[in-house]
Amino acid sequence: MALRYRNSILVLFISGLVLLASACGGEPDYVPKPKGYNRIDLPDHTYQSLEGKYPYQFEYSSHAIIRPDTFATAEPYWIFVYYPALKANLQLTYKSVDEDPKKFQELINDAYRLANKHNVKAEAIDEFIMKTKDGKTANLFTLQGEVPSQFQFYITDTTTHFFRGALYFKTATKNDSLAPVIDYIKKDAMHMLNTLKWK
Repeated sequence: MALRYRNSILVLFISGLVLLASACGGEPDYVPKPKGYNRIDLPDHTYQSLEGKYPYQFEYSSHAIIRPDTFATAEPYWIFVYYPALKANLQLTYKSVDEDPKKFQELINDAYRLANKHNVKAEAIDEFIMKTKDGKTANLFTLQGEVPSQFQFYITDTTTHFFRGALYFKTATKNDSLAPVIDYIKKDAMHMLNTLKWK
C-alpha cells in the first residue's frame, strides 16, 4: 500500500515537472492580426436622369438622392448628390457666367482657391484635364491625405455656364480606408460629366 502511494506521488511529481517545463518553454506560436480596414460593400453602378428645373441636366447614381443645398451661402441650383449608404455628399454648385470674361476668370480663380484651401493637410493635389464624350473640357482635382474633400472638379462653356463639384464624407473614417468609396464616387462623377447637358 505504501509502495503504491509512493508511485502515485512520483507519477504526479513527474507530470508536474513535464507541465512546468512545457509551460516555461519559449515564446508562444501566435502572430498578431494585421490592422484591417472596414468592409465596404459597393453596389453596381446604375444611373438615373436628374429631374427638375435646373440650367443643367445629367445622369447620377440611382443609389443617391438629390437634396437642395441649405447652407446660408447657397444659391439657386446648388444641390447635393447624397449617398445615404456611403455617408457621402457630392456638392454641386452652379453660376451663370453672363458672357463676362472678368466674371469667368473670377470663377476659375475661385475653383483653384477652393481646391488649394486643403494644402495645409493635403499630401498632394493632382490636376487632370478630361474631355467628355461630347467635347466639353472638365478640370479634375484629386487630393491626397487627410483632407475634408478628396475630389473636386469644374466644367464650363466659358460664356454662360460654370458648374463645380466637391466630394465630402460625413464620417470620421480615415481617407485610406475610404479609398474604394472615393474611387466609386469618382466613377459616378465621370459619368455625370459625360452626360452633362446645358439648358
